Amino acid sequence: MLSRVYSCAVIGLEGVLVEVEVDFGSGLPGITVVGLPDTAVQESRERVRAAIKNSGLFFPNRKRLIINLAPAAVRKEGPAYDLPMAIGILISTGQIPQQAVEDILLVGELSLDGSVRHIPGLLPMAALARKEGFRTVCVPEEDAGEAALIPGIESLPVKDVGELHTHLTGGGKITPYQDTTDDDDFLVAQTQTDFQEIKGQEHVKRALEVAAAGNHNMIMNGPPGAGKTLLARSLPGIMPRMSIDEALEVTKIYSIVDQLPPDVSLIQYRPFRAPHHTISHAGLVGGGTWPQPGEISLAHRGVLFLDEFPEFGRRVLEVLRQPLEDKKVTISRAQGSLTFPSNFMFVAAMNPCPCGYFGDDAKECACSASTITRYQKKISGPLLDRIDIHIEVPRVEYKKLSSDRLGEASAHVQKRVEAARKNQRERLKESGLATNADMHPSEIRSYCQLDSAGKSLLKSAMEQLHLSARAYHRVLKLSRTIADLAGDAEIAPQHLAEAIQYQPRHEDW
Repeated sequence: MLSRVYSCAVIGLEGVLVEVEVDFGSGLPGITVVGLPDTAVQESRERVRAAIKNSGLFFPNRKRLIINLAPAAVRKEGPAYDLPMAIGILISTGQIPQQAVEDILLVGELSLDGSVRHIPGLLPMAALARKEGFRTVCVPEEDAGEAALIPGIESLPVKDVGELHTHLTGGGKITPYQDTTDDDDFLVAQTQTDFQEIKGQEHVKRALEVAAAGNHNMIMNGPPGAGKTLLARSLPGIMPRMSIDEALEVTKIYSIVDQLPPDVSLIQYRPFRAPHHTISHAGLVGGGTWPQPGEISLAHRGVLFLDEFPEFGRRVLEVLRQPLEDKKVTISRAQGSLTFPSNFMFVAAMNPCPCGYFGDDAKECACSASTITRYQKKISGPLLDRIDIHIEVPRVEYKKLSSDRLGEASAHVQKRVEAARKNQRERLKESGLATNADMHPSEIRSYCQLDSAGKSLLKSAMEQLHLSARAYHRVLKLSRTIADLAGDAEIAPQHLAEAIQYQPRHEDW
């Protein structure tokens, strides 16, 4: 008897419907899997056989079973097809009626005892089920909360094959997953360093506020121990809380790479990724024979922090150029191309020289002029030109470090940032953009008008700092963000002056 059940493959960030067909064939007893399966899918034959037997169900040992995974042109990877294969065999042997699985999509890895194990990528699978008109998804019990995030889909938490068999034959129903999370608890920020715990560095904290308000990229330059890393780690605490759509986007990426934290169905805080400088370019942007998201996609809607910036390989840094501009990365292979989102805030930290004390008032630099130049030239001009805010981070004085006085809390700064972001969304809603950093020349021309004093100031800055055309637009976008933080409708000279202060001095690079 031919049976057909439905499962799902994940290509990139999207699900693809897979039909699992099971039929009896002629020849020696055994199971043959066709449809471009990988090794993990081929090995599922033994897992399925043992799981059915150990669940107290009948397995046709003396029959030859052919399992087809369609469409055959799509490569099938991983153990997610174990459960649909097992159910397909039970239908073919008359132990489950075919009509019982008509509106159901099944995914899950099987243990030899018949229990159903966790698999990655449940969120895009559940999204595909809704798109294809399925009513129910049968998933591993620990993944039911993730699948239930997609509205309009009934998520059935399956413990083992025997329990699902009982459910499909009417012997006892599995209770659909019910989310007990209080809506008031949604979008809770991840615990990070609070601004009020950072002593001194008020001008750097101001720059971080501007960066968070407009989603601008930023680089910090200063001696070791000045607090660059601590400041960067405090950034997610002042960024706007994620919307539900943003949370689903981030969760989908982490689900696919199987990096969802334990007992977390939905990531409710902005990601903070800080890869080590030994990372490869494929690890940063994504890649592999079958491409997987890299660090820049794992930082989507959050922060990508590169500490010891010049220590990263030049090739690794140069691959950041296109994602910084396009907010996405496309990886091409012989089998095709995949596009992953990479809309992150880029923050880098570096020392001014190899020893770290060039320009420091308290400690003399031990590096030669040529060594300093060579060190700073590791970062290309085009890459630096894509960073909106350049800020110096000096060492903190003892008086400030020993003070018991706390600074402004991150929660207060976050409110100003969210108000500025709201103004930007309302202003840019017709263009489909969300932040000032995303503005194109047409939006800059419309929303970044200067008066005569502002034009004169910007002209002088262009001539003295030798700013490029990209830097010209960058200053205008920063000025617009600073004006939004101040609640001003027009860009004033003081907003422009602050934006110019965040530009690199030409002789430094």
